[in-house]
Amino acid sequence: MRQMSKYYLNYLDQLESEAIHIMREVAGQFERPALLFSGGKDSITLVRLAEKAFRPGKFPFPLVHIDTGHNFPEALAYRDNLVKELDEKLIVRYVGDTIQRQKLTEPKGKFASRNALQTYTLLETIEEFKFDACIGGARRDEEKARAKERIFSVRDEFGQWDPKRQRPELWNTYNGKIHKGENVRAFPISNWTELDVWNYIKKENISLPSIYFAHERECVVTADNQLVAVSDFIQIDKADTVVKKQVRYRTVGDMTCTAAVESSASNIDDVIKEIIVSKISERGETRIDDQVSEAAMEDRKKGGYF
Repeated sequence: MRQMSKYYLNYLDQLESEAIHIMREVAGQFERPALLFSGGKDSITLVRLAEKAFRPGKFPFPLVHIDTGHNFPEALAYRDNLVKELDEKLIVRYVGDTIQRQKLTEPKGKFASRNALQTYTLLETIEEFKFDACIGGARRDEEKARAKERIFSVRDEFGQWDPKRQRPELWNTYNGKIHKGENVRAFPISNWTELDVWNYIKKENISLPSIYFAHERECVVTADNQLVAVSDFIQIDKADTVVKKQVRYRTVGDMTCTAAVESSASNIDDVIKEIIVSKISERGETRIDDQVSEAAMEDRKKGGYF
């Protein structure tokens, strides 16, 4: 058995192989797929996997960014530079435009986030381009609602997800058959963990937005002792405590709903060491929008959220 071990793929190679297989299944089974891209580490990993799956040809899908207007500038700059380097098509649609067009009520409050409103813009974009499959970087270890979801997750004609109507996925066989108006959300790195993603980023020497590494930033301390970056998108009152801390981000969402963590990890090896000892998932520790209620993520997903 030891003599045969050199012929076996290590676990990162296995995860990569599975993800490439899923991407090729999406390209083969659907007419108008898209890859949802946010400038976060998971969608950046998806882009590298797409390169492995389809180069030297062009991607068989565009990159699509649903821009809330409350993004980290570093993530937007990274997005634009990457797309220029890849020479691939990028489609950007803005939540602010959807708010005006559909006359939506924008959330109020100190850390008012447009994150939930992304659903409306995403569904508009799917309808506009007739996308029948959207590839995303969701992982089962992130949050309990995402742990329920299949790799090919079918959404009805209204974009809604029913966790009780999940298709079986046996022997890496993915059923992409859908009725007119339905679409599939496909998750190639569903079986990866946060640590897997970072180990893969290290292995592939993938560059990331600077906010993933330790830097100094002014933050507001929330009632739950979370650190939210000072920005034009939050309300700062006289009673608020504003501190300057050395922080980094484990996940990237709206500036209004993503908290930083204190950290001195300035390189990938140090980040990996932090993740190994962490007992809380990145969303559990830093995503304020997931803490609105016990079922916050599942409720958003049922309505069409990614």
